[in-house]
Amino acid sequence: MVKINSIIPGSPAAKVGLAEGDLLSKINGHGVKDVLDYMYYAAETSVTLEIVRHGEEFEFHIEKDEYDDLGLEFETFLMDSKQSCSNKCVFCFIDQMPPGMRETLYFKDDDARLSFLQGNYVTLTNLKQEDIDRIIEMKLNINVSVHTTNPELRVKMMHNRFAGEKLKFIWQLAKNGIKLNCQIVCCPGLNDGDELRRSLRDLGELMPNITSMAVVPVGVTKFREGLYPLETFTPEGAGETIDIIESFQKEFLEKFGTRTVFPSDEFYLIAGRPIPPAEVYEDYPQYENGVGMLRSLMDEFYQALDMAEWEGENRIVSIATGYSAYGTINTLAKAAENKFPELKCNVYRIRNDFFGETITVSGLITAQDLMAQLKGKELGEELLLPSSMLRRDSDIFLDDIRVPVVEETLGVRIKSTNSDGYELLDAIMGIEY
Repeated sequence: MVKINSIIPGSPAAKVGLAEGDLLSKINGHGVKDVLDYMYYAAETSVTLEIVRHGEEFEFHIEKDEYDDLGLEFETFLMDSKQSCSNKCVFCFIDQMPPGMRETLYFKDDDARLSFLQGNYVTLTNLKQEDIDRIIEMKLNINVSVHTTNPELRVKMMHNRFAGEKLKFIWQLAKNGIKLNCQIVCCPGLNDGDELRRSLRDLGELMPNITSMAVVPVGVTKFREGLYPLETFTPEGAGETIDIIESFQKEFLEKFGTRTVFPSDEFYLIAGRPIPPAEVYEDYPQYENGVGMLRSLMDEFYQALDMAEWEGENRIVSIATGYSAYGTINTLAKAAENKFPELKCNVYRIRNDFFGETITVSGLITAQDLMAQLKGKELGEELLLPSSMLRRDSDIFLDDIRVPVVEETLGVRIKSTNSDGYELLDAIMGIEY
């Protein structure tokens, strides 16, 4: 049973007399333990709710349009607590963070429900057969962190004795028509090379129900004392990994009409290879994993620049970014300057002293590093930052420093931009909407 926290006024639940504090027991005869049960069984047009109120059982019947919300609100979005990760992965980024940061940053989520609802990736090690049966019954597609299809290696990489045997769930889900997006965090000397070939070959056998795969390089910070001795990819190693993936892309394209597996942009940057053209990324199925993000940004930016007109005068603006994206962002800024001579755009690459120089992505840059490295630089009217540097829907950096503090320290107005070429060009030109 789940306690109802409140009732939305005017909702179907309010109209039939449901009240705050009622306990929701069943919907159309089905038990309700969390948000998945609630959303699935409450989607029907005719709904009977079994409610416990002050120890007595009642039934409330509601007729509504399909998928209309009943109007019940619960204490938490999931209707219970989040499921934490039971693994101790050798590449886990949370284990590589320094002490003293906000508590929420240390929570390891491995909740399958958030895979369906928010696109999170899960290892399946928390799931039991009854959970898999429910996923199949509800026809819920899922995002899976596979990492390797070698059972023994998966146990080693996740430090979980059940990690290998839970691979069977991937096959069971796919064979029952569940669509899976998969990711592999690739670690040199562990699951690269022949092990990567094995994983891609095994997952390829489950197509078309494996709808996409992303391979991303492991991130290694300077806070690894006592942890597994991981190495970062060399340019040669990154190039070899790209070659493996591109060979499977060719094979899958010939067999299934889709490339399916994609290396993240970071592999191309490490290897010093150009980002592939847009058609290689198809419909960008792994965009949130950093796959094709730079290609999309570049294409959008140049399309916007071709159409752009500007009547500004002597505008100076600056952009701060990580080492990995610096070359791309600097090239785009120079293109804007070439078209509009009155515009000057300084691009600064920020070294990650907080986590260590091996971390080169913009999303892990802290306010401390920004302030230390940009103090005294020519910043102009505005400092543009990728929105990934800030906590979602907030002005807080990873180290809990707020945007106004950085603005005051550097003496410049800060504007965050999404990974969108049109938005980036507008921000460079100072166009507000």
